Amino acid sequence: MRVPARDPGTYPWYLRPFFWSQRRRYGQVLVPGLVWGRIPRLFMAVALLYGALDSRRSRLTPVLRSLVTVRVAQLNWCRFCVDINAIVLALRAGSAAKRDALGRWREADGVYTAEEQVALEYAEATTLSDRQVTDDLAARARAT
Repeated sequence: MRVPARDPGTYPWYLRPFFWSQRRRYGQVLVPGLVWGRIPRLFMAVALLYGALDSRRSRLTPVLRSLVTVRVAQLNWCRFCVDINAIVLALRAGSAAKRDALGRWREADGVYTAEEQVALEYAEATTLSDRQVTDDLAARARAT
């Protein structure tokens, strides 16, 4: 089943600033935003959650936040999420190296800092159902 997007003008007024921002940033309103917008409360919740996670007040650096975001998107097979967040990661990192090696980050010697490796391991442990956060991993995450 495919969920059709609607014309941006038919959505509630409070979603229109998000669409305006997408038009300004990407040159168009993105189809996934239009589909998510069909359930305005869900759209707002996701937008607010993403905004909170990507807050400038976060203790995590912008590069680290983007690394984790893209890796979780990869693990969840969200191609749109990977695409849009990988662009941000490359811009924040200053090159495409971290983005390009992310699927095989454990073997990418010298690409990721120790802090980034722990964050990626933690992200995988909390995302994949066959893993869990061990006491050792939690201690290493707190120490970085």
